[in-house]
Amino acid sequence: MTTKHFRNLILSSLIISGFTFNFAYANTPKDTLIIVQPLDDIISIDPAQSFELSSIQTLPSLYQKLVNASRENPNELELDLAKKYDVDPQNKTITFYLDENANFASNNPITADDVIYSLTRAVKLNKAPAFILGVLGYTPDNIDRQFTKIDDKTVKLHWESDIGAPVVLSVLTSPIASIVDSKIVSQNAKGNDYGNEWLNANAAGSGPFILKSYNPQSAIVFENSPLISKNEPTLKTIIIKNVPDATARKLLLEKKDADIARNLSTDQYAEIERTKSATILQFPSAELNYIAFNAGNSQNPVLNDPALWEASRYLIDYEGLTKTLLNGQYEAHQSFLPNGFPFASNELPFKFDPEKAKEILKAANLENIRIKLDVENRPPFLQIGQALQASFKEGGIDLELLPAATNQLYAKIRNKEHEAAIRFWIPDYFDAHSNASTFAYYDENVSSTAKTNGWIIPELSKKTAQAVQTSDNSLRNNLYREIQNEVRNNSPFLFFIQANNSVAINPSVKGYYQGLNADMVYYDKILKE
Repeated sequence: MTTKHFRNLILSSLIISGFTFNFAYANTPKDTLIIVQPLDDIISIDPAQSFELSSIQTLPSLYQKLVNASRENPNELELDLAKKYDVDPQNKTITFYLDENANFASNNPITADDVIYSLTRAVKLNKAPAFILGVLGYTPDNIDRQFTKIDDKTVKLHWESDIGAPVVLSVLTSPIASIVDSKIVSQNAKGNDYGNEWLNANAAGSGPFILKSYNPQSAIVFENSPLISKNEPTLKTIIIKNVPDATARKLLLEKKDADIARNLSTDQYAEIERTKSATILQFPSAELNYIAFNAGNSQNPVLNDPALWEASRYLIDYEGLTKTLLNGQYEAHQSFLPNGFPFASNELPFKFDPEKAKEILKAANLENIRIKLDVENRPPFLQIGQALQASFKEGGIDLELLPAATNQLYAKIRNKEHEAAIRFWIPDYFDAHSNASTFAYYDENVSSTAKTNGWIIPELSKKTAQAVQTSDNSLRNNLYREIQNEVRNNSPFLFFIQANNSVAINPSVKGYYQGLNADMVYYDKILKE
């Protein structure tokens, strides 16, 4: 059987019957990359709605943006669809000059109309990530007046908010700023949905790959784009298969029925290293893990008590989690800005101290505390939850673990139905405001984690607004240090670890790279020996 026939057999099995890995041959085809990971978090692959880890990881393969964060140094900007831009800070405008040779996979030229349509539809659809563009002051009511088409390849963007141009450009590197083919999407629109239903299972971009098929809860298949581009991929096909069980993922990798396995447990990564059955790659990650207490939950008033928040910080066994349970896959981190970001604080003032936690709770007359803790039913979150359940018990707090599938947990938290939850957060763009606006800013009209968890903070919100408005880096540094201290010491958010991205990979796969942020997953430079 030839490689081509083998690949076609894989695709046919995938598309028709949900795809099994009962291959007759030990190795995957040389022009095909097979990744196994959970995909149950995906709600949408439309860039205007995509906000889950697995979905935004797909977008760099399918779409381009005006500008991008550099792969090697994400604090630096790279041109993408724009060949250059001019900034007018006084009038709050940036003029983008598009690459004359840039086309979509449909072969339609990429024009100023596509840029305007893409950003406008993202704001008017007002899905989960729309708040990112809201940083620019965009709303469904004012978005139509934010752009001026100079000609087919030149567009002027205006912003309303009191923020500097560097923040604007950083926002435009986020996945929601991906540029879609307005002609194709408009043709598939239903009513006023701007093609949202169609883009939930299709793609209309200019990335290095096209979407061959997407079967929710089953698999995503990319194929090499027919266009010759600056990011021409070396592989013909990428298959991302939903394999919920971590043991099954590890086995598929070891049998060479898969090339890359994600989201294994720390024990599994350690065993792979010991047996040398595959290679473990580790990349720095901006992912932060934290506990969120829903301070707005009226059914359990203790969740709004600062004494609970303070005591709980002494009930996390930071060293035991990072060095023993998670085996170096994570490091202790107690601030909302991750290592690798400007202005991040690396201070670690809290240590595991159950007796101190008991003293704090006793002084506040808090006793018989029971809290329901929502947690994703996958590694390492369930294992972290079990460890926290044990350490909190030592301080007199009973945590009832409520494991759930990722998408179910997302829905519960967005509906504010949780008491407490173990969550992870990855910045939406490379500026400190991405996280500050989420954890240290409350506005009834703006979505944020502070709002979702009922933490009303007018003074801190003013300071967060001040930090994003100034272009003085020294002042920004001072402000963000103050904001981080307040959130770290006096909020319902308990940041405790920062991740390293680990993937298990077959040694024959070369050139895989994953950046600091969630969407920085790249397949276009991979070779298979």
